[in-house]
Amino acid sequence: MSDLDQPSDLVAQSAVALRDLIASGDISPVELLDACLARIDQLNPSVNAICARDDVRAKAAALEAEKKVRSGDALAPLHGLPLGVKDLQDTAGLLTTYGNVRLRGNVPKADNALVSRLKQAGAIVTAKTNVPDMGAGGNTRNPVWGATGNPFNPKLNAGGSSGGSAAALATDMLPLCTGSDTGGSLRLPAALCGVVGLRPSPGMIANDARSLGWSAISVLGPMGRNVEDTALMMSASVGCHPMDPLGIPVAASDFWPLAELDLSDLRIGVTADFGACAIDPLIRSTFNQRIKALSSQVKSCQWLDWDLSEGHHCFDVIRAESFLAGFAEVNRTHPESLGPNVRANLAIAEKFGLADRAQAHLTQTQIFKKFQTNFEDFDLIVAPVTPLSPFPWKLPYAQEIDGVPQRNYYEWLSLTYLVTLSTCPALSLPMGLDDTGMPFGLQLIAPLRQDARLLSMAKAMERWWTLQEGRSRPLPDLKKLAQPSTDLKELVTHPPVFDGISDNFEMRPAV
Repeated sequence: MSDLDQPSDLVAQSAVALRDLIASGDISPVELLDACLARIDQLNPSVNAICARDDVRAKAAALEAEKKVRSGDALAPLHGLPLGVKDLQDTAGLLTTYGNVRLRGNVPKADNALVSRLKQAGAIVTAKTNVPDMGAGGNTRNPVWGATGNPFNPKLNAGGSSGGSAAALATDMLPLCTGSDTGGSLRLPAALCGVVGLRPSPGMIANDARSLGWSAISVLGPMGRNVEDTALMMSASVGCHPMDPLGIPVAASDFWPLAELDLSDLRIGVTADFGACAIDPLIRSTFNQRIKALSSQVKSCQWLDWDLSEGHHCFDVIRAESFLAGFAEVNRTHPESLGPNVRANLAIAEKFGLADRAQAHLTQTQIFKKFQTNFEDFDLIVAPVTPLSPFPWKLPYAQEIDGVPQRNYYEWLSLTYLVTLSTCPALSLPMGLDDTGMPFGLQLIAPLRQDARLLSMAKAMERWWTLQEGRSRPLPDLKKLAQPSTDLKELVTHPPVFDGISDNFEMRPAV
């Protein structure tokens, strides 16, 4: 494997480029997998992004992928690409803990719908990526695997709940990773780690694991190091599933290859806070700088006079409803296994009745219509992803922003959860560094079900930024990550349990 100083290092190549190199025979899937595993060995001790690994089966799959290339068989779109799967998503025969003490020995018998589809598209499941306990929270830390540190400074948080995926991508451990998003769980870590994350429109990617089948609050989505990689993965992810009632028939060809758009044709609406979110002055300043530069490149750029304050209570109710459906039984039978964030949501749920639920869904409909009405005048709405630069991961959440106390552990995610309520697709696009030297991301929002056009608009914006800055995304200093961090494991009180089914994940003694 190449030295970490080498920019031409194989694992630093984009997923699209790696797919082409595999198809042409210039590299083999085995060579690529070995390089990714070596990079994980080198850097994961510093950021703790990867939890369970599947080395043996991944190597067998890579050998099969190599045989297909040699035989001249038609190759699937993700053929031979190593894949990281978020540890909230079931993987057959591979430890899936959800970061939770009750599930620290859980080895599913079947893949979830997304994992199954990605494997059919040729991706090689290589490892699971770390999450908060049961995915609750914007800071990836749990008692099973510990915390995930930000690749730009491991003492700071990587966001959540897809923090492990974002950190793995930022450090080139894997070319593609899965994510999921309820209130910003995919977009936030993408922004904090300098990668791309797409929250699709509900139903674009089948989700057979939702407790509330008709709820649009939670979606699965792709994460990549640039827009094209994310679009390629999206093309392999879309489609209906018999166990997802929200499924939309979508063609992979809608997403790949991406349509080319001219940035100068776009009409952009801008908001720094939706008239409802606390935001740190430094982040507001960085956002304003990016918008000022962007405004000269587009057809029109207009600030929106919005007030989405009613969205806070609305999200409280709809989120609590989802948590109550997913965890009420566990709370009744194994309450000791639930972390503080899950318990907080259940406590919030106890305060609400049918009238609150009805009002919340009325408010969500109004927010949806507000977005859609504005899209009559704009192609894209642009906002920040996060209200502040990454804070230390040892702080469970941001308790205060610009002097404004946060009501609960997730209000600091309001820039993203208000967009969740709109059900519009939203993408986190790396846009350089903030004034503290940490990654900064723009949140790009498009009309409902215009996910493919959103990706094309993001690609046009990424191209402009690349030409301006000379690089498509901020890169962490990998040399500084050479020293392992013992602090990231200090939260581990219930290490993963070996149950004799899979022997490919890093072993820790059970307690």
